[in-house]
Amino acid sequence: MAEQNLAFEITPKEVKDLVDSGARVVLIDVREPHEHAICSIEGAHLVPMNTVPARVQSLEAAADESLVVVFCHHGMRSLSVVNWLRQQGVENCQSMSGGIDLWSIEIDRSVPRY
Repeated sequence: MAEQNLAFEITPKEVKDLVDSGARVVLIDVREPHEHAICSIEGAHLVPMNTVPARVQSLEAAADESLVVVFCHHGMRSLSVVNWLRQQGVENCQSMSGGIDLWSIEIDRSVPRY
């Protein structure tokens, strides 16, 4: 179910619109557990960045069924993860630009900022 020429980044609004429309989207939070303890996005799966290589098969399986949206605090780590996943052949993934911080500002102000 890989998308051809899928952009590397997706905005929080685009993610929210996809989720609201019922599209198949899997949210992957690549922040550290201590960051996740501060705030999270409902339904997201915590997969700290350093564990991604060990989880590549499950992420690839998720990408076969859904769009995998990776996010972190501000969007830099998630962009690195998406770049790496694409190098491994996992095409159906995107990084959420601005990370959970921008999500908090634009989508859900109840998500604490740090």
